[in-house]
Amino acid sequence: MNLPQGVILVTGSSGLIGSAVIKRLARDFQVVGFDREGDPYPPTEAECVCVDVTSEESVQAGLSRLRYAYGEHVTSVIHLAAYYDFSAEPSPKYEAVTVQGTERLLRGLHDFQVEQFIFSSTMLVHAPSQPGERINEEWPLEPKWPYPESKLKTEELIRAQRGTIPVVFLRIAGVYDDLCHSIPLAHQIQRIFERQFTSHFFPGHPAHGQAFLHLDDLVEVFARLVTRRNQLAPELPLLVGEPETLSYDELQHTFGRLIHGEEWETIQVPEKIAEAGAWLQDQLPGEEPFIKPAMIELADDHYALDISKVCTLLDWEPKHTGSLGFPGVCNELTRIITKISVNSG
Repeated sequence: MNLPQGVILVTGSSGLIGSAVIKRLARDFQVVGFDREGDPYPPTEAECVCVDVTSEESVQAGLSRLRYAYGEHVTSVIHLAAYYDFSAEPSPKYEAVTVQGTERLLRGLHDFQVEQFIFSSTMLVHAPSQPGERINEEWPLEPKWPYPESKLKTEELIRAQRGTIPVVFLRIAGVYDDLCHSIPLAHQIQRIFERQFTSHFFPGHPAHGQAFLHLDDLVEVFARLVTRRNQLAPELPLLVGEPETLSYDELQHTFGRLIHGEEWETIQVPEKIAEAGAWLQDQLPGEEPFIKPAMIELADDHYALDISKVCTLLDWEPKHTGSLGFPGVCNELTRIITKISVNSG
């Protein structure tokens, strides 16, 4: 029988990424999950400890449980707990959860012997690029809306307060899996599936796009970061995503062919007209629209990544790519949507 090699703490343990990370790391480590009371429990491979990172008392209680049950030595902390909202609107929760929550956790961890702290950041802390350019870890930092702003602010806080704890700032592309589980992609697919009038219009350049990453590939990155923790720099920013960035237009055509067996025309519209249309949709009764006015100005941003650093350091490369991954996602999602449509009809 193989005994666990150490203790891993995963915050945000009930989420899509947290659950997958726990299942992977539980093969070799004792895993403890921190998440809010009332959220779905993490996989049974981990002990669930109810922790609200916005509460000092709750964080201290969770860390006390960690110390009592597992001791003061922690192999790695994988910090996923954060606030996000795709509306691109400001919220006090970014400060309360992402920034101050991390500060509380990090302060409490100074009483432990922590070998590694991995912070789940985002590629969006960087300024966007242009087609033909690739963003690397030295690319200018220029977050453009509250979510990446909170991530960059938290990175700066960790640098200032980490003490002797080695940290990895993992700047992740948009995550999807075999059932999609990507809010932007799912809404794009839904608009095409329902043949919505708005599905043919885009306020950015159709040749621009954003990098994505399959969940399985991301989980493998976390696993390799943990196993190679003693070989990494004390402060390590890493971009991780797929090397191929599909444009919005390429995605539109791919989804159109797979869902309806036809090409899907995409027309670029001026930003001001798109903002007015999004505002009008937001005022109408019925289901709340996904696209908000504040999101329009971000539509033109292009993110293509240079992932040579993470590939070299971890001897890793993504097994899914845009050309291989997205059609698989579309096929599976189309099957599910069609089945739901038939049953509901």
